[in-house]
Amino acid sequence: MMLKVGELAKRTGLTVRTLHHYDELGLLSPSARSDTGYRLYNKDDIVRLHRILALRQLGLPLSDIGHSLANDGLPLPELIQRQLHVLDDQIAEAVLLRNRLERLQATLRQQAEPEFADWLNTLEMMTVYDKYFTAEEQAELASRRNDPNVAQVQAAWPALVAEVRQLMSDGVPPADPVVRAAAARWSDLVQQFTQGSANLLIKTAKMKLQEESLHVQSGIDPAMMAYVAESLAVTKLEIYARYLNEDEMVRMRAHYGKAPDEWVPLIAEARALMQGGTPPEHPDVRAMAARWQALTNRFAGTDPATRQKLRQAMEAEPVLLVNTGIDFTLLQYVQAAGRVND
Repeated sequence: MMLKVGELAKRTGLTVRTLHHYDELGLLSPSARSDTGYRLYNKDDIVRLHRILALRQLGLPLSDIGHSLANDGLPLPELIQRQLHVLDDQIAEAVLLRNRLERLQATLRQQAEPEFADWLNTLEMMTVYDKYFTAEEQAELASRRNDPNVAQVQAAWPALVAEVRQLMSDGVPPADPVVRAAAARWSDLVQQFTQGSANLLIKTAKMKLQEESLHVQSGIDPAMMAYVAESLAVTKLEIYARYLNEDEMVRMRAHYGKAPDEWVPLIAEARALMQGGTPPEHPDVRAMAARWQALTNRFAGTDPATRQKLRQAMEAEPVLLVNTGIDFTLLQYVQAAGRVND
């Protein structure tokens, strides 16, 4: 089957002028001409045109496309795979933009004439979420807004945050039963919202820890997060006491659960490296593992026997890893990098 230049232009959405230009540049010359001089394109020409347009979409200038074609360029399967990656990125960006617009629309619907601060808050939230969550994760979070269970969880937060803030103001220690009960409800709400996703949990925690704008909007700041973490640690320390001796527990009680501002970003970094496929022997992973070991040494010491007991406790008591962002897959990844350091 042969197509005249006008037919090819119509079928591809290009202009005849563009096809003539490609011919003049030597990028796409027709394989034949009709008796009356019309350009005629066959299947091989169509495949070559696909290469030209694909390379244009990948950002290659026409001058470089000619060189690529002259040297056979990428194999077609790889070229199409790259096109698919570009489309995936475009789809993700479109989904992200749609989510942003939905948020803005919701703000407008709630208030007929939004205040200046409302616009700023909306824009700020857009950029904040972009820093911590992928387009897919934002789409997942957006879909949960329509979940009645998630809505119920979200509605419970303000009262709990106010309660914890009052306990802090009153100087009630984290180990007090009242604080421990509030911290347990806090943990339950986090679990319900993230639905057990370690990635969402640790990214949300990192965002709340680092973004001052969220401290104002949510009432949750690093001091409150540390207070809750220390209270939750009391319950976990009671579990660890079943596996460790008293000397080991003295160190644990002094340091365990006391540095969320250091642990949260480190766990988030470790998960990102692991999920990105970075091998344990990579310098970035080894550096992360060295910081992980230094933090662990604070509460566990350097005795391998103590480390083994902690591992046994975590394996036997799954609650020890709930809402930490840590799972055994991540621990194995960090340990593998640690062995490289050794």
